[in-house]
Parts: sequence; structure tokens; C-alpha cells
Amino acid sequence: MDFAESLLALVIVAVAAVSLLSNSLVLLCLVRSSEIRRQVPGVFTMNLSCCNILITVLNMPATLVGVVRKQQPFGDCVCHAVSFLETFLTANTMLSMAALSIDRWVAVVFPLSYSSKMRYRDALLMVCYSWLHSFTFSLTALLFSWLHYSDVYASCTLQPSGGVHGGLRFTVFTVVFHATSFVLSLLILCFTYLKVLKVARFHCKRIDIITMQTLFLLVDIHPSVKQKCLAEQKRRKQRATKKISIFIGSFIICFGPYVLTRLAELLPSVDVNRHWGIVSKCLSYSKAASDPFAYSLLRQQYKKVLVSVVNRLLRRDLYPSSAHSSSLDTDNHDCLHRISS
Repeated sequence: MDFAESLLALVIVAVAAVSLLSNSLVLLCLVRSSEIRRQVPGVFTMNLSCCNILITVLNMPATLVGVVRKQQPFGDCVCHAVSFLETFLTANTMLSMAALSIDRWVAVVFPLSYSSKMRYRDALLMVCYSWLHSFTFSLTALLFSWLHYSDVYASCTLQPSGGVHGGLRFTVFTVVFHATSFVLSLLILCFTYLKVLKVARFHCKRIDIITMQTLFLLVDIHPSVKQKCLAEQKRRKQRATKKISIFIGSFIICFGPYVLTRLAELLPSVDVNRHWGIVSKCLSYSKAASDPFAYSLLRQQYKKVLVSVVNRLLRRDLYPSSAHSSSLDTDNHDCLHRISS
């Protein structure tokens, strides 16, 4: 194993550690907060986090072993199962991100009718579609024996049995799979988030007009206060643009190189370099580590749940005797209540 592959192995370990910790924290927030669970986005977030954890636990270690040993990490049956799960989970995560963008689009563009347009049942139906969509392509690849170990990507993945480039059926399958997973999700992300950005800028413009009118009326206001108001207006616009850029940009940067590489290798004249194949695979894995921060952990609602969990653990560690005595007092109170009754 050369220096480049050693570095890539360390990257996989780091991405796996961050992904496992961050996605576990998201699931912890969902378990601890009934309010988050009742909300429609919680359905998509839970599905996305579960898929990311499975990718972290099953696919990333398999790729790590493939990078270190430079050969198929497991037997054929296990490798086929890992390939099946990779195809299923990757498509599922993409469609989950698209579903989250649709939910935010409805919430921002149609705020008054959001509860009727995006119900809990609708969210479950969208998740069921993503599962059915992903399972159909994974099962098709399994039936045609297109799930093998690829030395280019050092992982068990979609791979034709007849060679690197495969036949016409595998080519059609690969193009349709990525078109209905990556391209479709990307189009939905661009449409929904650009609509959200348009509405956000419209509201910012209205707020700016009201603010400027107020500043003109308050002629005696200090110039520094006016400057702070104008600076806040500028930050508000930049914040909305930054969030939309993160959602769309991270999707393209993480999944784009891998998808384009898989499509390019279908051409007979293209031979993908092993180092680049592993790099593109690591980029797709990095999405599992960034999703919790982009969609959940940086939101105020999740922060409050995490802070409450940490405070509870600190109180338990700092005052174990008081917690024990309070539980004893509760038990004694229950016993006295039974005796008196």
C-alpha cells in the first residue's frame, strides 16, 4: 500500500468516525424529543440517518479493507450482500435529500396550507417510494449478477460480470439508475431550493424597505445604529444564499464525481485510475458525515435537545448521591402510599 492509499485509508476512517457519531446524535435527538418525531421532516431525517449509519457500519469498513489488502475483502456471498446494500442505501439517501427539499419548499412557499399539503401520511408515502425505488434497482442488479468487487473503487459495488465496461444491458441499467437517482434528486434540489431562495429574498426585500422607511423617519438616530441595521440586512441575505449553496453544492461535490466516473467508465476507451476511483468513493462517503450537520444538528431545535441531554448527564455525574436519594425518596413515597391505602 503506497502513501496515497494510506492517506485514503485514514480519510475513510475519519469519515466513518464523524459519520457514526453525528448520525447517532441525530437519532438520539429523535428518540429524546417527541416534538421532533411528530414533525414531518423528522420522518425524512430518521430515514436519512439510518441509511447513513448502515453505510458507515457496512460499506465503509469493506472499502477500507479493500484499500488495505488490495483484494476482495470478503467471500462472494458477503460481497454481493454489501454491493446490494450500497446500491440500495445510496439511492435511498439521495431520494431522502430530495424529499427534505420538497418539505422545505412547501413550508416556505405555502406556509398557510403546509399542514394540509405535507401530512405525516404523505411523508411516509414518500419514504416508501424511496425504499421501493432503491430496492427495485438493487434487486435487478442482483438478479443479473451485477454485484461484484471492483478493484478500481476497492469496494463491493455495481460491476458487470463480463468485464469492466459490461454489455448493453448493464450500460442501460447504469444510465437509468443514475438518471432516476442522482439526476432526478439534483433537479428536485435545484428547483425547490431556488424557489425557497426566491421567497426568502422577497421577504428580505420587504423587511429592508420597512427598515429603511423607519430609519428615515428616525432622523435623530445615531449613524452607527443605521450602519448596524444595514449590515444585518446584508448578513440576512448572505445567510439564506449560503444555506442553499451548502445544500445543493455538497450534493454535487460529494456524489457528482462518483456518478460521472461510473458513467464515464461505460465507454470502451475509458480506464479509470484506481486512486481516482477510491477518491470519488470517499467523496460519496463524506456525504454521510456532512448530512447531520446540514440538515439537523445545526438547527436550534436539535441543539436544545443535545444541551438538555448533556446537562442531564453532567448532573448525574456531579450529584450521583442526590439522584440516588431522590429515587429512594420516590420509592419510599410509593411504599407509604400503598400502606396508607
